[in-house]
Amino acid sequence: SQMPHGRMPLPGFWKMVDDTLKQSDAQLRTFCQTFETVTPSPVTQPLNPAEERKVLSLVSKHGPDKLYQVTSNISGSKDLDLTLQRGQIVALLQSMDTKGNTSRWLVDAGGPRGFVPAGKLQPY
Repeated sequence: SQMPHGRMPLPGFWKMVDDTLKQSDAQLRTFCQTFETVTPSPVTQPLNPAEERKVLSLVSKHGPDKLYQVTSNISGSKDLDLTLQRGQIVALLQSMDTKGNTSRWLVDAGGPRGFVPAGKLQPY
C-alpha cells in the first residue's frame, strides 16, 4: 500500500509487471547480441620454438588431454598463484585448489606449478 502503484487495480498492475519484464527481456537480448559481436572469442596463439619445446615436455609428462592455453594475461595475487601471459600452454594437475574451490586450478607451467583462474584457460 506504500508503493505508488499499490492502489492500482490488479489487472493494471499485472499488465505493468508484464510490460516491464518484456522490456527488460528485450534489453537483455540486445546486450547479449552486442556483447557477442564486440567481444572476440579466444584465439589459439602461435608458439615460438621455446614454447613448443615446453609443450612437448608437458605432453610427455601429463598427456595431450591435460593441456590448456591461457586466454588472457594472469597476474598472480596470492601465495602459490602463477603469473602467466596470454597464449602460454599449461598442463592441468588438479581442477580445484587446496580448499576445494573449482574456480582455481593447479597447473604445471613447464617449470613453476601454481594456481590460476579456471575461467582464463581453454583446452589446447
